[in-house]
Amino acid sequence: MNKKKLKFLVSLFALNSITLYLYFSSHSDHFRHKSPQNHFPNTQNHYSLSENHHHNFHSSVTSQYTKPWPILPSYLPWSQNPNVSWRSCEGYFGNGFTLKVDLLKTSPELHRKFGENTVSGDGGWFRCFFSETLQSSICEGGAIRMNPDEILMSRGGEKLESVIGRSEDDELPVFKNGAFQIKVTDKLKIGKKLVDEKILNKYLPEGAISRHTMRELIDSIQLVGADEFHCSEWIEEPSLLITRFEYANLFHTVTDWYSAYVASRVTGLPSRPHLVFVDGHCETQLEETWKALFSSLTYAKNFSGPVCFRHAVLSPLGYETALFKGLTETIDCNGASAHDLWQNPDDKRTARLSEFGEMIRAAFGFPVDRQNIPRTVTGPNVLFVRREDYLAHPRHGGKVQSRLSNEEQVFDSIKSWALNHSECKLNVINGLFAHMSMKEQVRAIQDASVIVGAHGAGLTHIVSAAPKAVILEIISSEYRRPHFALIAQWKGLEYHPIYLEGSYADPPVVIDKLSSILRSLGC
Repeated sequence: MNKKKLKFLVSLFALNSITLYLYFSSHSDHFRHKSPQNHFPNTQNHYSLSENHHHNFHSSVTSQYTKPWPILPSYLPWSQNPNVSWRSCEGYFGNGFTLKVDLLKTSPELHRKFGENTVSGDGGWFRCFFSETLQSSICEGGAIRMNPDEILMSRGGEKLESVIGRSEDDELPVFKNGAFQIKVTDKLKIGKKLVDEKILNKYLPEGAISRHTMRELIDSIQLVGADEFHCSEWIEEPSLLITRFEYANLFHTVTDWYSAYVASRVTGLPSRPHLVFVDGHCETQLEETWKALFSSLTYAKNFSGPVCFRHAVLSPLGYETALFKGLTETIDCNGASAHDLWQNPDDKRTARLSEFGEMIRAAFGFPVDRQNIPRTVTGPNVLFVRREDYLAHPRHGGKVQSRLSNEEQVFDSIKSWALNHSECKLNVINGLFAHMSMKEQVRAIQDASVIVGAHGAGLTHIVSAAPKAVILEIISSEYRRPHFALIAQWKGLEYHPIYLEGSYADPPVVIDKLSSILRSLGC
């Protein structure tokens, strides 16, 4: 290992150590009753509690193994920096959540201030970090109780075949007042709501979102005394609460993955959190990646009774991320290496999407070395991402709308051409993603030198592409949307479009463009 690489790895280790220190020092007041943790994956320990609960109401404490954060070459610190510029690349893609708003202080502070107006027992806390750039907040709190019976929605997590025809309204949560509660020790606050509409409008604005479920969740939070705060189970480790829309679509799910990742980093979680889906959607293939990225996954309705979180983080909706907002507003950012940005910070460049792509690859156990050039022993891989018919969700007919009317002909032409390509051996990969596991899909993406495909959600996988991968998108006249050109730009990938007059692509035109790209790669 050369000295330069060793120095870089030592720097990454130091950054991770600093992150751990900042997390525990900033949350020291909120973790006074930690129980012993079970460090064996996928198992639970249960302990009878009396000190945290009153009137002899006993509950169990669930202490689960949490996955560590992997070392990522593109990682840069996520610590709070008040100097992050409005609408800078860090403001859009990193930690632009610079305005901290304490909505509920911890009980020791209240006890010192009010004395006799407090009641026994430790109270909860709640705060938000607001982004002026994204006009959204990441919120977190402690001693939070969720009562699944007070959330109106389907159970969630069912097999798709068992819920065919179920409406989307049945799957989206409706929160009764008090569906979420926080324990308080200040008698003057008991019975009140955590926030009013003025606070919601200021720090959780609806914007263009017709149904802002995370805002509605926070609006349901009521403050209660210890005698009302009963829990059938306590979750000791940090948990991420998420509500999803368009959960079976890869592009929209990637926005949810990214929002969850950013929320975890902004709040300084020392390891990967557990996930709680506060929605009633059925199971999809995409859950494989959710489970790989985070420590565990549970649907809210799967808890048997009221559950209490020692530390809960509320993830913004995917619609509030730069990945989605960039479709309607100009985000003038370009991808760059973390090493370059560490030495020369630049408001117009970002390494955050590269970091996120490495996180996905690392979650599946794949290498994330930026020096890794995707080239097999026999030659470069040309991945053709295909669109196939498949049943996506309960309201889906199983037919995928074609974006390239002669897709099979184009693929067969590329494959035949590659067999006679004399300059170097080419491996043309048939990317039938609908019939591949998520891990297999990510592997195919990371191993590709060139990624070809018609406009479609499957191309969102390019967030996990290797740094030197080249994207060739075939765009019909009906679907001229900037999704993948923008992701390539924000990741710093070379991108080439082929614009069609309709939905038919002339195979020689595609092959000519592909040949030009391969020549630039030395093939």
